[in-house]
Amino acid sequence: MIRIICAVVMSAVSLANGLVASEGDKNWRIDTAEEWNEAARQIDGLAVNDDLLVTAKKQGIYRSELQRFESKRSAQTLTLTASAQWENWQPTKSKVTPPTLSDAPIMLVKGPGDYWILGRNKAPRSAKNFKPEAATLTGFAVPLQTTAYPHLFDAPGGLKRSLGGYHAWQSHDMVNWVHHGPVTSKSAKWSTTAEFVDGKAYIYYDFPNDQDPHLYIDDDLTDGQPGEHIGLAFKDPSDGSDCVIIRDLDGKFHLIYEDWSPIDASKHSWDSPLAGHAVSDDGKGDFKILAPAVDERTQPTGKFIEYPHPHWHKEDPKNFPGKVATKHVGKHGIKAGQTAAYAEYEIHAPEQHAYGDWAGIAIGGQYYLVADYHPVHEAIRIGLFTSPSLDQKFEFIGELGNGHPDPDIGFAEGQFYLINQTKHDYVSPGPWVETVTARVGVDSSNDGKADIWSDWQEVKEQYDHIQGFSKQIKRIPASMDLSELPAGYGFCFELKLEDTTANQSKPMLDSIEIRFK
Repeated sequence: MIRIICAVVMSAVSLANGLVASEGDKNWRIDTAEEWNEAARQIDGLAVNDDLLVTAKKQGIYRSELQRFESKRSAQTLTLTASAQWENWQPTKSKVTPPTLSDAPIMLVKGPGDYWILGRNKAPRSAKNFKPEAATLTGFAVPLQTTAYPHLFDAPGGLKRSLGGYHAWQSHDMVNWVHHGPVTSKSAKWSTTAEFVDGKAYIYYDFPNDQDPHLYIDDDLTDGQPGEHIGLAFKDPSDGSDCVIIRDLDGKFHLIYEDWSPIDASKHSWDSPLAGHAVSDDGKGDFKILAPAVDERTQPTGKFIEYPHPHWHKEDPKNFPGKVATKHVGKHGIKAGQTAAYAEYEIHAPEQHAYGDWAGIAIGGQYYLVADYHPVHEAIRIGLFTSPSLDQKFEFIGELGNGHPDPDIGFAEGQFYLINQTKHDYVSPGPWVETVTARVGVDSSNDGKADIWSDWQEVKEQYDHIQGFSKQIKRIPASMDLSELPAGYGFCFELKLEDTTANQSKPMLDSIEIRFK
């Protein structure tokens, strides 16, 4: 049998399908329901739904007809692509985030083995007779001290007094964490997102809470003090913020933010069915507003109502002048007679789901957003969205967990982490779902039958860091090298799909392509 090895295919070309291909058809590609069904000789335990080949049972097999050519060809690669769904998240046995971290976590990845989490620092637990001792940890050259937690250490910066804002923790393995101390002042206690750019951390925070994104730029997260304060980055014309920043591969900064104009956010976990989108060349300012990234609004009624926010006037009275509240709003700590700033929204019907506290990542050009998800009359949880481009609206694709998450997402140690402020963090190997195996047959004698076959081989996507980017991840396609197969007048393939996961995810193939020399 011919030994097959994995290979990387970096591009795809459109090609015809059918039992007999013309000489002008260079490759063989299947990516629609019609093409999957027309090319099939046998489908057992699988189904074709919405242009996807999916498991109808726990496992199944797809056998294609022979694709014939008038002259001999040499196959080079077989490449499979999967659905953009992402359902194989699993809760971790224990929290991934540092034990003294509180409030909404921010995950930053500088590169392989260099992982950061930002958040507020809560007082460590008291341990009887505990005294910190000098410690060493692989990969850290600075002096460290033990803490009352076995996987948490203090660096010199971590021993400095807190400023009431966000702190930084660093890890080389996503298990042991080194606390480096403050990275923002108290005014930036509502930090929401960050990016690494040329070794500098761009830390965005709302000021006041749920309003305009401001910026710190810090070139040293280990010194226990804030970096350069840039100040206002984006004057958001709407109420709400809790934004995410993600750079595209051209280096432009894309900011996705809550827009509260269609909803009383105070009754929906301070979230909204509408998310704005703005872009900047340098992330420091001059953001240009684009079409909404998420738009799940229902029908507007033309009626407008206002509601108070507990922080706007208190934190920034100059820019958010208030008026006297006429009634008590205990849930938000507003008493009748107090001065508060108000938001105005247009009533929409029927009642709307709400999303917010955005975070994002891109995998091989496919963009994903994770967020708070507060369905109508249900408890809040994590929601997921995806889009093949930042120029297109994101589509809701799923949910997980329970509790108010304020999530973030990153790639570390070969897998994806979805961290949040609830009891459980989550991990995933990536959107690809096991298990898919394949083999390819060749008609070398031109008798209309495959007489030589490759070995069966499992194929799967792999993922890797892209140097210089924290939120852009390389996708290595699920491919087989077919170059050792002999030339032939026809080719066919067989696929075995088996759901080997314990969660609701299952293999779902979007396309298959056999490329020829």
